[in-house]
Amino acid sequence: MTRVLDTAEDFVRDALAGFAAVHGDLVRQVDGGVVRAEPLPTGRVAVVVGGGSGHYPAFAGVVGTGLAAGAVCGNIFTSPSAGQAYRVAAAADSGGGVLFSYGNYAGDVLHFGAAQERLRAEGIDARTVLCTDDVASAPPDRIDDRRGIAGDFVVFKVAGAAAERGDPLDEVERLAIAANHRTRTLGVAFGGCTFPGADGPLFTVPDGVMSVGLGIHGEPGIRDVPMGSADEIAEILVSELLGDVPVDRGDRVAVVVNGLGTVKYEELFVLYGQVAARLGAAGLTVVEPECGELVTSLDMAGVSVTLFWLTEELEELWRAPAYTPAYRKGRVERPAATGIPDDAHAVADSVPGPAVPRRAENASAASVERADRALELLTAVRATLHEHEEELGRIDAIAGDGDHGVGMRRGVDAALDAATVARADGLGAVLRAAGEGWSEVAGGTSGALWGAALVSLPPSLDRGDLTVAQAAAAARAALDTVVRLGRAKVGDKTMVDALVPYVERLESADATGLPLAEALAAAAADAMAAARATSALRPALGRARPLAERSLGHPDAGATSLALVLSTIAHAEEGRNP
Repeated sequence: MTRVLDTAEDFVRDALAGFAAVHGDLVRQVDGGVVRAEPLPTGRVAVVVGGGSGHYPAFAGVVGTGLAAGAVCGNIFTSPSAGQAYRVAAAADSGGGVLFSYGNYAGDVLHFGAAQERLRAEGIDARTVLCTDDVASAPPDRIDDRRGIAGDFVVFKVAGAAAERGDPLDEVERLAIAANHRTRTLGVAFGGCTFPGADGPLFTVPDGVMSVGLGIHGEPGIRDVPMGSADEIAEILVSELLGDVPVDRGDRVAVVVNGLGTVKYEELFVLYGQVAARLGAAGLTVVEPECGELVTSLDMAGVSVTLFWLTEELEELWRAPAYTPAYRKGRVERPAATGIPDDAHAVADSVPGPAVPRRAENASAASVERADRALELLTAVRATLHEHEEELGRIDAIAGDGDHGVGMRRGVDAALDAATVARADGLGAVLRAAGEGWSEVAGGTSGALWGAALVSLPPSLDRGDLTVAQAAAAARAALDTVVRLGRAKVGDKTMVDALVPYVERLESADATGLPLAEALAAAAADAMAAARATSALRPALGRARPLAERSLGHPDAGATSLALVLSTIAHAEEGRNP
């Protein structure tokens, strides 16, 4: 567990500030993460990595010569926001384009994807290479669905080395894709990790047991087996990895034995010895292995083994030198300081400061009145999500990383703060500000989807008294946005399972002329029933998918939080129109 902290809320911010202070000769802090202290040479590709915090040395620790140009750092185990990814990439760019690389997780894909589109709109060529090395998360015929775990480091290393020698963006992208396709990882967990401020781990492993197929966000493995010796652990990991290899694998392989947080280096060395012996017996040559902590999971007790099947061109990049705060290899000629302006080290707040309220020129009195009503509803929703934060986190931790309650609380807090500032500009401005604030601060899949849903609400809400038809149209617009971005359907065990019946009930209520308060109450009841019914479903998307069996018997956290919000809105409308 985390013992050295001031507050759990500020832990990531404080850790990043301390990291930048320690390594000020190598990195400088920007809003959303860190970039190299010295700007890249003009025209060089900027490799920007990132994801949630809690994985050090990933991601900030690998910013430096021969590796990344910048790292985007979200909250613990939560994808950074699109704004954070954009700002770090913009700060790292030197005219050669940006290559984003990160683990294949829904929230990261949504937020980094939005940042990529924004960069492209501004004339910066931005590409993405997803890391998909975890063999436990999907079978070989669905390799692109796999999540990224310790093999992230391999892809970062290859892309960073290619960029360092001056390769153009097309080539850096090609080599990073090749590295990802030739990387496989499998791990075992002996115990779960504990969030800063939490009083217990996200999961436990029974005595005498180890969990095979762990994730790096506190996810347990996909199956439990009896605890084994180093020899037996190596046998499980190596045999399964050798059963899942790329075409034309060759006989030269790089190996990463990675500790997840509490397995110490001496133990990792013991495991590496057993792994190397088995690879040698299989006729393979191990090239410049790595053994240590490279992609961790807070204080998780676990280890993973990564095999990177080399080609001649990839081996050259794997062997290339690097010099970063957490990773040093070979001899690097570090550039002399070029004199960064004093104010370049200034760090913007992690959340853009509140705008100064300005006099609205286009908002009517009626629109401002509706904005006030929206703020009342947001205030009520805020109270509900604060009340249920722990419960939502508990549900999420069964087959995920347990951060849903925290994320929803942070999101609604930021939405209300931003919306309050925009109040004088009317309802449309309030909804846009709320959505952008939610997405910026919450991060994660739910942050992206809630933010986009709020922004998508139609302008018709700003005209006349709210009707069932308007409520149904707004709910439909939100559903269309969530489905388009999240790509979920009914039965996938997501918030869509609760949102679809809500929309359908509102649309039928409009057709039958049901009063607004009754329509909202009936629709919310349907959403709540559907959320509870997700207990019988297996997740088909997101971090919970590899742990589908564990999820059975428990409702989906996203569907549950949505139903709670919709019930709060319905209750508030009933109080308004008793």
